[in-house]
Amino acid sequence: MEIAPKADPPVCKIIDFGKFKYEQQKKEKQQRKHQQTTAMKEIRFHPNTDTHDFDFKTRHAIEFLEEGNKVKATVRFKGREMAYTEKGAALLKRFIEQVDEVAKVETPINMEGRFMHVIVVPDKSKQK
Repeated sequence: MEIAPKADPPVCKIIDFGKFKYEQQKKEKQQRKHQQTTAMKEIRFHPNTDTHDFDFKTRHAIEFLEEGNKVKATVRFKGREMAYTEKGAALLKRFIEQVDEVAKVETPINMEGRFMHVIVVPDKSKQK
């Protein structure tokens, strides 16, 4: 096996290939084990969501953020509600203000079809 191909002359070593493959697999497994994964949690609202329901869902979103997950807040518009998209934007702005102490906005408020959403991520500098 070639150890240092750029050296002059190149450095080579005779090793057991099966053992080499085993060591490589072990290293890869260890790297995967220490890898940190973040999940995307979604909180859904409607334009006419009441304050108590809004506060309840926002508390859940804050818990998700404190656990280290991303949160996607979505407002779903049905039927005639599409004419009042500004209500949904105001709701999401209020959501962003509520979670501001533990999160920062990753993607701003945008509209996709009948859904308006914003993605917030945990902010390490603002957490305890």
